[in-house]
Amino acid sequence: MTNSNAALIPSPPPASEVGVSTPAVQPAAFPQSTDQPTPPHFHLMGIGGIGLSAFARLLRARGYQVSGCDEHPSELTVQLEREGIAVAHHHDPAHVHGVDVLIASEAVSKEHPELKAARQAEIEVRPRMALLRELLSASPSIGVVGTHGKTTTTSMIAVALMGAGLDPAALVGGIVPEFGTEHSGSNARIGTGPFVAEVDESDRNFQYAVCQTAVFTNAEDDHVGGAEGSELATYWSSVEEQHAAFARFVGQAERVLYCADWPDLGSFVVGHPNVLSYGTLAGSTYRAVTIRPDESGTSFEVTRRGATLGEARINLPGTHNVLNALAALAVTDLYGGAFEPAAAALAAFRGPGRRWQHIGFLSGALIVDDYAHNATKVAAAVQAARQTGRRVRVVFQPHRYLRTQQSWPRLAESLMSADEVLILDIAAASEPPIEGIHATLISERLRQNGHKAARYYPRREDAVTYLQGSADPGDIIVTMGAGDVWKLARELAKAAP
Repeated sequence: MTNSNAALIPSPPPASEVGVSTPAVQPAAFPQSTDQPTPPHFHLMGIGGIGLSAFARLLRARGYQVSGCDEHPSELTVQLEREGIAVAHHHDPAHVHGVDVLIASEAVSKEHPELKAARQAEIEVRPRMALLRELLSASPSIGVVGTHGKTTTTSMIAVALMGAGLDPAALVGGIVPEFGTEHSGSNARIGTGPFVAEVDESDRNFQYAVCQTAVFTNAEDDHVGGAEGSELATYWSSVEEQHAAFARFVGQAERVLYCADWPDLGSFVVGHPNVLSYGTLAGSTYRAVTIRPDESGTSFEVTRRGATLGEARINLPGTHNVLNALAALAVTDLYGGAFEPAAAALAAFRGPGRRWQHIGFLSGALIVDDYAHNATKVAAAVQAARQTGRRVRVVFQPHRYLRTQQSWPRLAESLMSADEVLILDIAAASEPPIEGIHATLISERLRQNGHKAARYYPRREDAVTYLQGSADPGDIIVTMGAGDVWKLARELAKAAP
């Protein structure tokens, strides 16, 4: 197979580097029980994270003994404990005693005391991505990859498959209401298959996973700027290195479904024997046409190779959500699901947590929270807010010093079309400060570009007080960022009379 990016693709690392070993988790449909009298014990470091908590649920459903630890308790750790998973609210080398497999992400330092203790005790240390690699090896599987839209697209694929009568298993980097009970959602779903998973490109080893169908949403330069072996384990040293990894991942899949609307994305799949596309452009295998946006969402028609499949609607605004839904309907079609019930399921879809999540109202103003944290995502979220017809008021929290250093001019540009912008301090995400990099770079650039209502709020409580006193029924207040800005949205809703 040829590929225009082939020269950029590195050789795979030794098995030890990607955690490949005789698997304790055998690829198979979910759920699966073990035949051993005492099932293997998996311990997950950072179990309160959105990704590892999903793995914990999947492993427990398969009959394994599961425990974990995290530095701080959270809603997720509380939910896991309610489900019978033991969670320690601190890190301690003693946690590895009696453990068969220790799971950790690549962001955990190799010198962490728990990892060192596991190695000294000859306990297998398995990277998170190695575990996902094993799960994806169970065919049929669907891996969703790209810089933007993975969580929403993965959620929509699972929901559409469910609506069409299939029984997907799923692993998602967000809380999906349809996966849980009436009172709480989940980031994992147990089913007989196919298995659909969000594949995180911030982990360099994602490129060595193999799935049946790769859904490729887009490719940009996020998570770029770190050096191999540095503390910035979730960064790539260059965009070329990251894009080569995308090319490797999709090149190894049995089938690729890529977004034709994203510029040059087709170059990643040149020479692949089984390529399909989705988008709004003529020539897309699956195409959204007669797109009709309104204040609460978008209706559109779906065609396959020019033949009409039917009408669809998504109650989430923004063109990006039309594309996400189109990908979900395309995957459902590829796996034999009926279009109409799949479309009906998407029309009722509420969205995963922190992806255009309706939080409540304040003096009639709609409060929405969104995970948007880089320029492309922020621009899409602002465009979605404008679609509502309300006055758009954005509270933006920059994420990471390095990301802000790389992209603050683009972030300012992406916020220009909001009617009002409140900028909070940078969410460090454990990164050390960088001299000269501050949230005011964005607010000052906005003002320099002519924005009349851009302000920096060093004290979050002052932003809350201001919004409480100025909210209007015609407003939409959108909190944006990958940090803890979501708390502000809930403070506003909680303060509503």
